Amino acid sequence: MGNDRINSDHNETVYQNDTASTDRSVRAEQANLAQKSVEQTVIVRFGELSLKGKNHAQFEQQMVNNIRARLKDFPALTFIRGHNRLYVQLNGTPFAEVRARLEKIFGLKSFSPAWRVGLAWDDLLKAALQYVDEALQKLPFNDGVAEKTFKVSARRALKSYPYTSQEIPQMLGRELLKRFPALKVDVHNPQFALMVEVRREGIFLYHETYAGGGGFPLGTSGKVLLLLSGGIDSPVAGWYMLRKGITLEAVYFHAPPYTSEQAKQKVIDLAHVLATWGERVKLYIVPFTEIQEAIRDTTKEAYLTTIMRRYMLRIATRIAEREKILALATGESLGQVASQTLESMHTIGAATYLPVLRPLLGFDKTEIIERARAIGTYDISIRPYDDCCVLFTPGAPVTRPKKGDIDLAEERSGMDEAGMIERALSDMEVIVLDRKKPAPRVYGGPVVEERLKELYL
Repeated sequence: MGNDRINSDHNETVYQNDTASTDRSVRAEQANLAQKSVEQTVIVRFGELSLKGKNHAQFEQQMVNNIRARLKDFPALTFIRGHNRLYVQLNGTPFAEVRARLEKIFGLKSFSPAWRVGLAWDDLLKAALQYVDEALQKLPFNDGVAEKTFKVSARRALKSYPYTSQEIPQMLGRELLKRFPALKVDVHNPQFALMVEVRREGIFLYHETYAGGGGFPLGTSGKVLLLLSGGIDSPVAGWYMLRKGITLEAVYFHAPPYTSEQAKQKVIDLAHVLATWGERVKLYIVPFTEIQEAIRDTTKEAYLTTIMRRYMLRIATRIAEREKILALATGESLGQVASQTLESMHTIGAATYLPVLRPLLGFDKTEIIERARAIGTYDISIRPYDDCCVLFTPGAPVTRPKKGDIDLAEERSGMDEAGMIERALSDMEVIVLDRKKPAPRVYGGPVVEERLKELYL
């Protein structure tokens, strides 16, 4: 782990490389811990950012900033930086409330509520006995079963600690068996598994681990514009973009009177759910009626979907150029519908010079639905209000369109491509969805208050 120096900035303790002052700083921290006996702490483990090589420090700092921002509403918390992890001291803050926030933070691999004690063996033994006693009372063991199986594991990151990672479980296990006669050792499938980590910040005891958002910290991978419809797939694609550290913006194509205000509200609500994961999402609502009617009136029916999607990419590209966005993203899944064959993707994608990211390309529909339920978009997506993608759908759409044929069809249509795109952009509406604020209502009343509380974390 190296030798580090402690710098204090408000309620955060940061460890930096400095051999000369390490021992003094660590001793001071350990002395403070010894006075308090036990600290209720959350061990936060970072995810893929540990693979970023020379950019590791930048990614880790962004990760810490994101965690602090998400937990800003809890002023009692204090933070201690460790190697590839962050320790959050609760100081009386309910863990359940902190847990609900941490589960939605990208770049965070996992976290565990823990007791932090000093490095003295007597402190560890006393805390372990108390910890196990309280844990055994809370765990849902089968009624009528006299024996409860357990296991102790240890990790010794502090190599100067006098007992090894093999000796610690043996020594603690013996004491636990003496204190709790109902316990029985089972190293393969225990009902209760106590983990002991020995680090320079102290010794940590825990038995639970929760998953974080995974991926990369938000704001570390650039900006992407998502083509967001009211369906199931595109919000899930947006979530996967956020998970890779992307700053997400979205564009929705609205075609009144063919599409309703309910459909527009549905997309706003979907964008807001994504904002609860990504802090905020800027949504561009583009009027698309003129373009869709022109395509319908001037081109072959079989080409309607292909040409419509090419216009969407052209408009999205213009927005991306304005906003200095380097890529587009869609919810396409290979072969799921007629317009999502490789030939269609190639011909439609030719309408832009920007890379088109398709994070769901290899997913089955059932996998996409499962993820939509997990992230909170599914119930919104299935509201019975269609978007413009289903308008004027041809009975027999071309499934393997050739780029040359589509180029020729657009040329012969006589459509005022440049003029229509300019008019759509000039009438475009922009809404910023924020994690901490309710989604604006363009139709209907507010969503269920209890659901809002879950989403506004």
